[in-house]
Amino acid sequence: MKNFKRNDHIFSLCGLNCILCPMKLGNYCPGCGGGDGNQGCAIARCSLKNQNIEYCFQCGNYPCEKYNDIDKYDSFITHHHQLLDMEKIQKIGIEQYHSELFEKFEILNYLLENYNDGRKKNFFCITTNLLDINDLKEVVEELKTKTQAKDMTLKEKSAIATMLFQSVAVKRNIILKLNKKPSRM
Repeated sequence: MKNFKRNDHIFSLCGLNCILCPMKLGNYCPGCGGGDGNQGCAIARCSLKNQNIEYCFQCGNYPCEKYNDIDKYDSFITHHHQLLDMEKIQKIGIEQYHSELFEKFEILNYLLENYNDGRKKNFFCITTNLLDINDLKEVVEELKTKTQAKDMTLKEKSAIATMLFQSVAVKRNIILKLNKKPSRM
């Protein structure tokens, strides 16, 4: 979007964890304010009108009508924790939140390098977005133990990773899949 620039390219204006997004990982998206960005983004236009705020929660009108049902449907990245993540940033501060995001990013990269059978990129992105950092660390340690056999195939390792993460998600009442908007007929 013309004249719209942001310093933070790992956490979006509206509360998405860009660094954990499959589009960002594949270099298909510069994020909001990073180059051309999302030209049709109403929230970016709103930021321009409000002194170029870096995060929506810095606006006196937050949360505004643009946030009604914002987490009802996902795009290529999960929106389920958008509002919760913005609350968390306000509580712990952007530096500490960034630190946690970088830890999650390292876990995501580890999972993609060691457990992605070619079909798990989106699953691991959703998983690292939605599960708590401590749950992620525990599962990774369990994965290392359960998948250390040298004769285990990548497909087998991937299946174990999926099962372990799904198990934790069920305990936390979290669904590890995108909630896509129904297509119009």
